[in-house]
Amino acid sequence: MWSIIRDQFKGYPGREKVVKFLLEHGFQVNARGHVGVNGVEIPHSQIGDRVGVDRRVVDATCAVIRDDALLRGIFENIHAIHFLRDIAPSLGLGVIVVKPEDAQRTGLLGEVAMKVAEFGISIRQAVSDDPYLVDEPLLTIIVEGLVSGELVEELVRIPGVKGVTIY
Repeated sequence: MWSIIRDQFKGYPGREKVVKFLLEHGFQVNARGHVGVNGVEIPHSQIGDRVGVDRRVVDATCAVIRDDALLRGIFENIHAIHFLRDIAPSLGLGVIVVKPEDAQRTGLLGEVAMKVAEFGISIRQAVSDDPYLVDEPLLTIIVEGLVSGELVEELVRIPGVKGVTIY
């Protein structure tokens, strides 16, 4: 998907940065070409400041999205999710962050989930970064309770796992 989207902005590095930012955060572009989340609009100047481009670059990016059927379909229907990673410790939940050797490897999520289940731990949320959008994609698992060192040792032994962090 990312290669198709990137092709639309080839030769426009600022626009490419904007579209990548929009995708990473699940921001929508509505029929008027405005950026938002669940109907709440975000000023293009704020997006530009965050990405390091002028507001007009954001305007132009959104115009391309609005005028292209494929892009419009993606950006009108994308949704941001609530990600429990940063609040999990406050909720008494454990966080397991797996760094893969190759994020495009098939089956890593399943193998990690099976290992967690073997320890009798319930998974509340699993979020896998898209390797096409994130430079160093991670698999983040939010679990009931604390994570033992024994589980971490087992996770590190899974082929394709480069490292594991818990908190």
